[in-house]
Amino acid sequence: MAQVTCLEICAGAGGQALGLEQAGFEPQALVEMDGACCSTLRFNRPKWNVIEGDLRDFEGQSFEGIDLLAGGVPCPPFSKAGKQLGKDDERDLFPEALRLVDECRPRAVLLENVRGFLDAVFDDYRGHLKLQLEKMG
Repeated sequence: MAQVTCLEICAGAGGQALGLEQAGFEPQALVEMDGACCSTLRFNRPKWNVIEGDLRDFEGQSFEGIDLLAGGVPCPPFSKAGKQLGKDDERDLFPEALRLVDECRPRAVLLENVRGFLDAVFDDYRGHLKLQLEKMG
């Protein structure tokens, strides 16, 4: 059976990556800007391709055709514990995730966030994201 591949963005210390690994995915790269998280990833999985840096500077063309683009983009823009600024929060990385979907053209996309993202205040924003994804196919 062929290995299914993934690219993970905002990988953190690897919780989701471990779950994807257990589900049979072979990570081609994990992108994370936090140095301590990257050290943890490298320590626990020295063979993984950990890319330390800002997602805004990462280009996904070399991962075109990957099976899965996955990630947990920052939640503070949508969390009830925060100001819920959504798209007006500089930490909102959904636009970067969509840019990478367009560059990579994965077979599937998995983006996780907090419950607050489903609040009515973000209905238009979610609709806009959905429309962009639909336009990409």
